[in-house]
Amino acid sequence: MKQFKIFAMLMMLMFTACNDDFLNVDPLDRYSDAAVWTDKALVTSFVNNIYQGQYYGFHTVMFSSLCDEAMEVWSWESQPVVKSEINPSYLGILGPGFWIYAFNNVTWNRLYKNIRACNIFFENVEKYELQGNDIDQLRGEVHYLRGYFYYWLMSFWGGVPLIDKSYSPSDELLVTRNTLKETVDYIVKELDAAAGLLPLSGDKARATKGAALALKSRVLLYAASDLYNSQASWASGYKNPELVSYVDGDRQARWEAAWKAAKDVMDLNIYRLYGENGFSTAEEATDNYVNLFLNNGNDEDIMLTYYDIVNSNNGDFQCPSLGLFNSPNGFHGWGGNVPTGQMVDSYEMIDGSKFSWDNPEHKAEPYKNRDPRFYACVLYDGAKWRQRPDDVIGSDPEGIVQTGFYENANGSYNPGLDTRQGPIEDWNGTYTGYYMRKFIDPAVNHQYDRQNYPFRQIRYAEVLLNYAEACLELGDEGEAVKYINKIRTRAGMPDIPMGVTGAALVERYRNERKIELAYEQHRYFDIRRWMIAPDVIKNAQGIDIRYPYGGGKQVYSITEVQERGWKNKSYFLPILLDEIQKNELLIQNPDY
Repeated sequence: MKQFKIFAMLMMLMFTACNDDFLNVDPLDRYSDAAVWTDKALVTSFVNNIYQGQYYGFHTVMFSSLCDEAMEVWSWESQPVVKSEINPSYLGILGPGFWIYAFNNVTWNRLYKNIRACNIFFENVEKYELQGNDIDQLRGEVHYLRGYFYYWLMSFWGGVPLIDKSYSPSDELLVTRNTLKETVDYIVKELDAAAGLLPLSGDKARATKGAALALKSRVLLYAASDLYNSQASWASGYKNPELVSYVDGDRQARWEAAWKAAKDVMDLNIYRLYGENGFSTAEEATDNYVNLFLNNGNDEDIMLTYYDIVNSNNGDFQCPSLGLFNSPNGFHGWGGNVPTGQMVDSYEMIDGSKFSWDNPEHKAEPYKNRDPRFYACVLYDGAKWRQRPDDVIGSDPEGIVQTGFYENANGSYNPGLDTRQGPIEDWNGTYTGYYMRKFIDPAVNHQYDRQNYPFRQIRYAEVLLNYAEACLELGDEGEAVKYINKIRTRAGMPDIPMGVTGAALVERYRNERKIELAYEQHRYFDIRRWMIAPDVIKNAQGIDIRYPYGGGKQVYSITEVQERGWKNKSYFLPILLDEIQKNELLIQNPDY
């Protein structure tokens, strides 16, 4: 009974609605009972609870809707982010305690709460002299998790206070921000420590050596990128550029470190692209790409986070339900995160040429002969999806997506079943004329059944892209093209021609990364670290499709569906005013 009470206490500590204020702490005597820290099962349970602090990317609103990939249709405070209207008093949907909790795990408060749990673990492992292979593996996992939480802090805020002990109420809580360099070095140290303790591979929902090295690859890629080497030149007069940028040292060496980190993962020889040898038809390539995301735990997966009904607040409408949240409204889906027209237009033609609305052939049939990944990732007007619900099947027995409008004899138009003006839950209809297809299992009736789907924290395609980017920056274009083409071969796309070099090759790489990693959390950060956000954060576009009365070709018109705007302050988030007021040593980020 005593053991059960201790376990319950641990569960309460990690998940009750306690105060998430930065460095706000509970008395350590809640952990002082040796029965907790000398029982490996309870220690493991404690670590399991820390895992719950990872970001899960399939809540109602996704990172895709905070950049140029997608748009969320409900206007749940994502617009202040895409319009650069956030400030130290208000972060919109990215703020702590916001009622849409899609991003709660990556808020300043919650990340430090989880870091504190990591620190408590290490302190008690040392205090009670816990030993053994099982404990060593748990130590490795917690090093990984602490590095992971700091990676999120770095990505949003740059250099942050590095806290490696759990504070008690009597401790001085005023702390300064560490520099960006110190923060990156600390994360790399944590991930190296993890890699030295963890098994090469294993349960893909737990940290492994491969996961630690792969996350290290991402961190060092960020560290070498333009934003983190700009010396905050984009923010005139900022007096502390070391908080958001390297201010000295050898950038070439940083790219070499990023190259080596990716190569270290590749040299493990335990991961491969799913369907790496390519396919004889575009249809086979599309099917393979669909199955990549439905075949969980395959050889491309490096680190997964599961979220199922056991871990959720059953009955809460925000309980993750990927298919329900994003399927078309004409299938009783919520159509939550819909691809923008800009995202759709980024998918190349099957021959590797750019799609363009200025090309008459493309405009006549815009959804024909596109990159096979387009058909695996986007639902568009005329796409075959799944059987309609019982109350809708009479209107469409074939399950064909309808986002167009059909002209009547009197010149009026009937809206398609999946439009925002349609007859079925129009408030969930798309503004852009598109819906997300990627990740969603068409075999599941999403109106009633949940698709318990893991979020891929890291997959091998990202590592290969990281490697290719580092090769590009180091001048080895041939090696970069080799690995970009491996991903394109798997996707059913032709190789990049050898004559493409320099800035044109960088552009092709960036578009390849955009397409391959679409809707997987990367684009929000990529457009910032490349410092291209001012060029790509434009008003979101959609497509208006009109079918003429009596037949004939439909007419496509590009429309603007959401106002967006960019200010350079949005390269980083502000530290909330509440935190600044509690800790006078914290220096705010530029332009806030």
